[in-house]
Amino acid sequence: MNPLFDTHAHLNSKDFNDNVAEVVERARQAGVVGIGVIGIDLATSRRAVELAAEFPEMIHAVVGIQPNSVAESSAGDFAEIEKLATAPGVRGIGETGLDCYWDDTPIEQQQAAFDQHIDLACRTNLPMVIHMRESGELIAEQLARQTKLPAAVMHSFTGDWELAERCLDMGLMISFAGMVTFKKSDDLREVAKRVPEDRLLIETDSPYLSPEPLRGKRPNEPARVEHVLRCLADARNVPTAKLAAATTENAKRFFQLA
Repeated sequence: MNPLFDTHAHLNSKDFNDNVAEVVERARQAGVVGIGVIGIDLATSRRAVELAAEFPEMIHAVVGIQPNSVAESSAGDFAEIEKLATAPGVRGIGETGLDCYWDDTPIEQQQAAFDQHIDLACRTNLPMVIHMRESGELIAEQLARQTKLPAAVMHSFTGDWELAERCLDMGLMISFAGMVTFKKSDDLREVAKRVPEDRLLIETDSPYLSPEPLRGKRPNEPARVEHVLRCLADARNVPTAKLAAATTENAKRFFQLA
């Protein structure tokens, strides 16, 4: 069985309140050796830390305030995220970034919060998980303005090759989720073919973005990351086992587990 690493899942969401242990076990049986559980606000970041303590061999916590959660966060929430960043099992900062699809948080407020997360990732020497939705150019511009960048991944990448190249030039990893498996995602698969093997990550974004052939069947869960892996292996015309080993090694390196 190929070792797989789901670098981005929300097992801290209400969808998994009653069955996290079962979901983790199904992932294990599917060959998953690691899961990045990502915070989107203070409460889910705390839950990610709890899950990392409960499943230390499997779950690795990422703490932060997602752009759509910034406006509703309290004044002291980011200070609490800073404290959580030092907790055992925390392997990253995020998810942060920008979102131009929803209008939950004004863009200037999102950009200020993104800068805070970049600074925290640099200070803690933890990698950063970047949320992008119809905001790739703005993210690239904001990153380019920084005097120092942490290790970072563009999660659930949906941009074109020009954007991918800009991100790669800045040293970022590129991660693909279920969207790359969708029948109409030929352009995205063309981008995925060109990402260097040592910069490639896979994810589910559970409970969202269920991959083909399970599209629309929610909740998505980490065991299904194998469908993303197979799709990328087919697109790149490489053996599944080879790409599984490479993306798992990349994930361990990214989260400083290796």
